[in-house]
Amino acid sequence: MVNGYQARSLQEALDILSSEAVIPYSGGTDLMKKANGNATYLFLNKVPEMKNIREDRKYIRIGAGCTFTEIIESELTPAILKEAAALVAAPAIRNLGTVGGNICNGSPKADCALIFFVTDSKLRLVSKKGERVIPISEFYLGRNHTILQKDELLVEIFMNKTGFENYCYKKVGARKALTMSRVSFAAILNMADGKITQCMIAFGAVGEVILRRKEIDDMLIGRTIPEARAVKENYLAAYEQAINPVQGRISAEYKKTVCMNLLGDFLDSKGI
Repeated sequence: MVNGYQARSLQEALDILSSEAVIPYSGGTDLMKKANGNATYLFLNKVPEMKNIREDRKYIRIGAGCTFTEIIESELTPAILKEAAALVAAPAIRNLGTVGGNICNGSPKADCALIFFVTDSKLRLVSKKGERVIPISEFYLGRNHTILQKDELLVEIFMNKTGFENYCYKKVGARKALTMSRVSFAAILNMADGKITQCMIAFGAVGEVILRRKEIDDMLIGRTIPEARAVKENYLAAYEQAINPVQGRISAEYKKTVCMNLLGDFLDSKGI
């Protein structure tokens, strides 16, 4: 039997979180395999402030309690995020599992977290003491380890409204469906006036956290395609140095080779 509270508003959830030793959950799909009968849970799937997908002047604001299915079906969701959400597990899991859980479980294999990394998205964290908005790259301290405080909730994810149309997303697994990523890859490259204005690359399932190295991608910013080709060797060498996969059931050598192949194929597709 699972013991817990069912919050009906964000304020109620924060009140409980500040006064009780509880574990927040929304979809609760992880509880199907690892529920702790001695723990007390705070269920958030009825908190309306965490169930919206809306937009303001600058951002698409995705409630952390939104399910993968709700993300797929929303007209506001960028195509790159829809594609990743559609490859999460099976329909039953997508109907229950939430994007907030995908982020907060701290897994480097998390499909949607990869997209939020490559798009430099921000997270809105809220407690009774106040709130803070941070880049998702600052949220992770290691595998299954984040900066989220015991009295805080991830309430929303902020994605920029434009700039993600020219993307590539690849998920490499043992089969086409119901699989965890062996390696995942997301990339965005935009141009204006003949020059590269955005180059954003991220790799999932290769290290303790999702790999996003903005300083390497900046090597291509402001260059024409011929100029980018001239520094391609140095660019790839920098990623060759940066990608140091964790050894697991899949060999580190395999993961690194796949990563470099995916990156090389992406650059080739852009004429670089």
